[in-house]
Amino acid sequence: MPRVYLSPSLQEYNLYVNGGTEEEIANQIVDAMEKYLTASGIEFSRNKPEMSLSEAIADSNAGAYDLHLAVHSNAGPPQLAGKLQGVDAYYFYNSPKAEEFAEDIVDEMEEIYPNEEKVKAVPTATLRELRRTKAPTVLVEVGYHDNPEDAAWIKGNIDEIAKALSKAIAEYFEIPFEE
Repeated sequence: MPRVYLSPSLQEYNLYVNGGTEEEIANQIVDAMEKYLTASGIEFSRNKPEMSLSEAIADSNAGAYDLHLAVHSNAGPPQLAGKLQGVDAYYFYNSPKAEEFAEDIVDEMEEIYPNEEKVKAVPTATLRELRRTKAPTVLVEVGYHDNPEDAAWIKGNIDEIAKALSKAIAEYFEIPFEE
């Protein structure tokens, strides 16, 4: 049975333009994923809001996980605050398995995000959660919490986002997705 470590954002200080925090909304998405993963026969564990990022990475690395998924929302730099939109699936640049998983996420998120041209997989070497985890890892930014349209879309589509991410996991493992 496939095993996934779910790592919703630990960033309670990142505020949504329409209320709430990145940590709160990411946990709502992961909460909603649990029923889909269970129905599809995918085992999972998850971080806890009181953990630090180092503790969450260590917790993931202590288990025998086949994938690690970090769920976040994004914010533009100060000069572009509120102006950027889109979904980014970040993966470690030299991990073919993480790239494959990121592409699965892109495929599913393009189906639900209002502008599929703004959904992309992004290779990187800078994000600690991608560099330090043993399992292939993707950090997905499900939209921009400082953009009013994206923030409203995220909060209005918690279950659809959870379903898309869960479908991507099932696709990666080549198993049937069950609702």
